[in-house]
Amino acid sequence: MTGIYLRPTGFVDAPFHFDGQVARLAGGALWFSQIEVLQRAAPPRLVPVSDLGDIETHIAWARITGQRPPLELGSRILRFDEPRIMGILNATPDSFSDGGKHADPEKAAAAAFDMSAAGAAIIDIGGESTRPGADPVWEQDEIARVAPILDRLKHGDILTSIDTRKSAVMRDALGRGARIVNDVSGLTHDDASMSVIAKSGAPVIIMHAQGDPANMQDAPQYDHALLDIYDWLSARIDAAIAAGIARDRIIVDPGIGFGKSVRHNLEILNGLSLFHGLGTPILLGASRKRFIGALAGEAGVADRLGGSLAVLAAGLAQGVQLFRVHDVPESVQAIRVWRGLKDAALSPLA
Repeated sequence: MTGIYLRPTGFVDAPFHFDGQVARLAGGALWFSQIEVLQRAAPPRLVPVSDLGDIETHIAWARITGQRPPLELGSRILRFDEPRIMGILNATPDSFSDGGKHADPEKAAAAAFDMSAAGAAIIDIGGESTRPGADPVWEQDEIARVAPILDRLKHGDILTSIDTRKSAVMRDALGRGARIVNDVSGLTHDDASMSVIAKSGAPVIIMHAQGDPANMQDAPQYDHALLDIYDWLSARIDAAIAAGIARDRIIVDPGIGFGKSVRHNLEILNGLSLFHGLGTPILLGASRKRFIGALAGEAGVADRLGGSLAVLAAGLAQGVQLFRVHDVPESVQAIRVWRGLKDAALSPLA
């Protein structure tokens, strides 16, 4: 069954009364009744879960329906049976959304505690802007930006990740208490990154990007954006496993806005559930991105909360487990309402 991609769809509110007709998605709170079978040279087709045939032997089927094991990270456990929020903390002067806001380590640490108190499961700390057109930052400058923040958070009950493309920054941050590496280059920017992560045992977020921040939005091109990105992520997972990183320590991110046009971003968002076939949790980072402004009358960065929550809802509807956001309280509230709806559907009245 080479060249075939499986995307769960036909979601139902609850599995009751549908024995044999629905399957649970990745051990979470969603059930689906159909598989969309995609091929590059053929039109898509829908196959009911009740009549899978040889699709049930496809490796992606086992991964789609397999539970995502929790990550034990020091005193914290990160579970994937329901969606979680990752709060963004940019210690950069030129971030597209909040450049300079968290340049002071004391204020940055206070912001991290505030996001954690508001319900963020992870705080993602970065010292290099990767906005379109951004110039690279020397690794020692990047370390100097994030190290004081990590030092202040090290003994707090906060789970932190380091947002970097550089092995030296990864190594330093992990030594200061960061538990997860978030690499927007998908471990392609620095040849030593794989080894650092494999030796540390830290989980890694592998994100897709076409090109570097300096040029990625010049003229992004794909044969089929959704399938091209799936194949790229699959290859990067294989490379990581070959380097000694276990699949259950990998999270994938399709990289909204990183070498994608508005059309590409929308195609990816409409097909997000495809990435469950990779057998890893999915992270979605679309908060305040440029395409939201383009769809909302060129709304400025500060005026994209509504669009960001709409994208979050689209991710929830397709089983995304992690959301990287700027607006933590509002995003947590959205998830809690969604969770309430799911709980009500799974607790029917007698």
